[in-house]
Amino acid sequence: MKKDIHPKYQPVVFLDSSSQDKFLIRSTMTSKETIKWEDGNEYPLIKVDISSYSHPFFTGQMKYVDTAGRVEKFQKKYNWAKRGEKS
Repeated sequence: MKKDIHPKYQPVVFLDSSSQDKFLIRSTMTSKETIKWEDGNEYPLIKVDISSYSHPFFTGQMKYVDTAGRVEKFQKKYNWAKRGEKS
């Protein structure tokens, strides 16, 4: 491998914002935020919306996600008339 061209591979803490679960893993991601881990060391903190702790596939629980109105918002944003209606 060439020297000094690869990103630094280091321990990083990922925080699942929906379940507040944390896990320590090695990654090339970096962050200005840090968190003190159980071993007393500080590690970069990466916040994620969904992880295996909160994803319905892994938890077996379905969460209601409000998706109603997405098409309408898109049509309104780009001034597209609904299918079948005349402008």
